Amino acid sequence: MKALIFSDIHNDLATLRRLMETEADCYIAAGDLVNLGKGLDRCGEILNKKGEKVWVLPGNHESADQITAFCAKFGLRDFHGQLFELGGRKFGGLGYSSPTPFKTPGEYSEEELKQRLSKFTQVAGLVMVCHAPPRDTELDRIREGVHGGSVSAREFIDANQPDYFFCGHIHEAEGRRVELGKTIAMNVGKRGYLLEL
Repeated sequence: MKALIFSDIHNDLATLRRLMETEADCYIAAGDLVNLGKGLDRCGEILNKKGEKVWVLPGNHESADQITAFCAKFGLRDFHGQLFELGGRKFGGLGYSSPTPFKTPGEYSEEELKQRLSKFTQVAGLVMVCHAPPRDTELDRIREGVHGGSVSAREFIDANQPDYFFCGHIHEAEGRRVELGKTIAMNVGKRGYLLEL
């Protein structure tokens, strides 16, 4: 079973088309398909070729309501706050980021992120996909000594040890991979990552 996970397209339609040419059993867009909610329909026209194989999270540049409407319009699956099973594996999804200096539409307080992540505790063999990376790791490192991730995401990983944790949000950390206990964690960015299970 193959899952292609990617994030932070930010209206780069050529990259999105290239990703959709990859053969996979499911495609997970982990947030920020566009900038500030503008241009979703153009992304939808590309993603709907894979239809129900596509699961979508809102990043900090989209609202949950926008992504719900977008998925309904283009025959995609809204993955925000959801758990689904495919090929015998459970996938959890949570969009939005922790607060940013930019006051974008898709931000939760750390307390709200913690509460929403609690839905995914005690799920055996979990593949967790969030827009927000875990705090103080290579996955949220903007530059030396500056990190932009979520404390709640880090605490969730430390306490629950999902098998995998995939994220985006911090562009500077694209492609970075770390092990946090037994969890393999990666910032997939727009280059994406093909997970084979």
